[in-house]
Amino acid sequence: MPSKRHFRSHPLQLTVIAMAVGATLMPLSHAQSTNQVSPVVITATRVASDPLNLPMAVNAIDAEAITEAQLQVNISESMQRVPGVNAQNRNNYAQDVQLSVRGFGARASFGVRGVKLLTDGIPASQPDGQGQVSHFSLGSAERIEVLRGPFSALYGNASGGVIQIFTESGAIPNTLSASVTAGSNDTSRVAIKASGRSGAVGYVAQVDRFDTDGPRPQSAATRIGANAKLDIKLGERTQLIVLGNSVNLPEAKDPLGLTLAEFTANPKQVNAGALQFNTRKDVEQTQGGAKLTHQISANQSAQLTVYTGERAVRQFQSIPVSTQAGPTHPGGVIDFDRSYYGADARFTQSGDWGTIVAGVSSDKLNENRRGYQNFLGAGASQQLGVLGALRRDEKNRLQSDDFFVQGHWKFAPNASLHAGVRSSRVKLVSEDQYIVTGNGNDSGSVNYSSTLPSLGVSFRALPSLSLYASVGRGVETPTLNELSYRPPGSTPLTGLNFALQPAKSDSVEIGAKWRGGGVSGELSLFDTKTKSEIVVISNSGGRSSFGNAGRTLRRGVELSIRAQLATAISWELAATQLEARYRDRFLTCGAPPCAAPTVIVASGNRIPGVPEQSAWSELKWSHPSGLYAAAEIKYQGRIMANDVNNEFADAATLLGARIGIARQLDRFKVAAFLRGDNLNGKVYAGTVIVNEANRRYFEPAAGRTWLAGVTASMTF
Repeated sequence: MPSKRHFRSHPLQLTVIAMAVGATLMPLSHAQSTNQVSPVVITATRVASDPLNLPMAVNAIDAEAITEAQLQVNISESMQRVPGVNAQNRNNYAQDVQLSVRGFGARASFGVRGVKLLTDGIPASQPDGQGQVSHFSLGSAERIEVLRGPFSALYGNASGGVIQIFTESGAIPNTLSASVTAGSNDTSRVAIKASGRSGAVGYVAQVDRFDTDGPRPQSAATRIGANAKLDIKLGERTQLIVLGNSVNLPEAKDPLGLTLAEFTANPKQVNAGALQFNTRKDVEQTQGGAKLTHQISANQSAQLTVYTGERAVRQFQSIPVSTQAGPTHPGGVIDFDRSYYGADARFTQSGDWGTIVAGVSSDKLNENRRGYQNFLGAGASQQLGVLGALRRDEKNRLQSDDFFVQGHWKFAPNASLHAGVRSSRVKLVSEDQYIVTGNGNDSGSVNYSSTLPSLGVSFRALPSLSLYASVGRGVETPTLNELSYRPPGSTPLTGLNFALQPAKSDSVEIGAKWRGGGVSGELSLFDTKTKSEIVVISNSGGRSSFGNAGRTLRRGVELSIRAQLATAISWELAATQLEARYRDRFLTCGAPPCAAPTVIVASGNRIPGVPEQSAWSELKWSHPSGLYAAAEIKYQGRIMANDVNNEFADAATLLGARIGIARQLDRFKVAAFLRGDNLNGKVYAGTVIVNEANRRYFEPAAGRTWLAGVTASMTF
């Protein structure tokens, strides 16, 4: 375990590196114009702001970085440009991307939690805090904004951060484009997109289909997506935006994780249980919304957002038949459908003194959750991996009501104070409809409430340099998936885990931002202390149960630099050092069967699923002809696989490169590219399944892969 003194040297080292790089690059770009276009972000303050003036860590990824020479399927493709964010492609589309921000969300075995997700202001995280990014339409994205640190709590159940994708707006000239991409592991994506404007109406619509056989057996998937946006000007002061998207995974195979011995012997093999039970998931999700904005006066505006959606999931797990024999076991098939809807209303007042935004929101979720056995019959005629007898049936209703106010005050020409508070109430009611001998009525309800303040100050020390500090409190309420199963040793063992409590965090952050002379960068140091950390107590066969540990600590430093070294050469760097540890000991489950948690997790152990260090850097050359080439290097530090810290995924360094060209020919534009990833052929575990009871922690990353694509566009 590194000493505190050793850890605290990292921020200083990165500060020195940042200053040295900045001092070196400034002369290189001295001949260039210093009148750079200031970027604008919205997620941080809910109004358009220059990030240089904000006391918070916020980054924006533009459309070029999202789409250029990319598959445009996984958010992990471009998220590596943001420090503090760990987004990894599991190469398992039954479980989605593994995404965490400053260590929050790392325990999720599927989907995203602990991080607030939005699409054009409409929640992509459901009211319980669980979210998915599979319906993010990267091909029609204008940008992705990432907010980290204390102020992310002003979005509610999002202690770690906020990730929001913005769809491009339709504009003249009207454009129709088609793209085809293909690569290793029989991976392909085809897409058609139309955009344009007719009078007061702008439109963007895209449909795409993605197919892959995956790098391992039992990892094939098909995903069909659609996304549409209408931008309607209803008058000089009124604008209506209508959004809709859908995603359909008709069948995503799940190869499950491997033990260390299996991974070492052959990382491309598949777990035997995955083949035996044909582990898989199918998903359908459709949602839509509308956002109406009215400019009341030069300094006042009002906005109303409404949305609704439906999501259905059926997942077949590899739970042995004998394990399901008990009357309290909910079976080996998870089957649920959800409908959700909500509204957000806000008012904005601005002036020379600053801006204030106040609003209310209400979100509701109705879930029908069922469990089935994953077999039929017995003996020689027994069938596995099929929908069997009903073993669970319940209706869950969740409502979240919030009030927030956020603003900033320019108390001096070069300084501003930012503050906000959010009050949240969450109510969950569960109605058990599966009551049989040995399995009684497990109905119940639980309420959570919290008040989350944030405060920060920003000081413009120089025209090109700002310093800031911020503090705040965040909360993570348990999601329905985390409440679904009680940990071993509970009495009774069936029903929702109503004993699970929210995790509350206090965060402190200081940082510096600079922009000028062709160089921009950001340095952030943070310290977050959490009470009642939600942890995985048992994780077996794809089913997890959770409990509350004691206190945890997450502290680290993040550095990002973007520089124009010469007219044709640019360079980017994103680096993170993160220490995430348990501050109190607690008990967890060992190998199955687990009657009760008895394994000691020591104080000081690292939180699993979180890399200790990560870094990414890219050097790119661009020519006026449209030709470009880029090389990148990525480092992922060691990742603990379990709470007891006796197994981990080794660190890995990866090399990548891409080359492409884009040419405009009158009304036609053609772009083509070729890229290679993991060119050094590193064999490593890209992600881990935290606390997997059978020690099948490791999800192998793809080896050396290739991808090529072409896009043709026509304006009319």
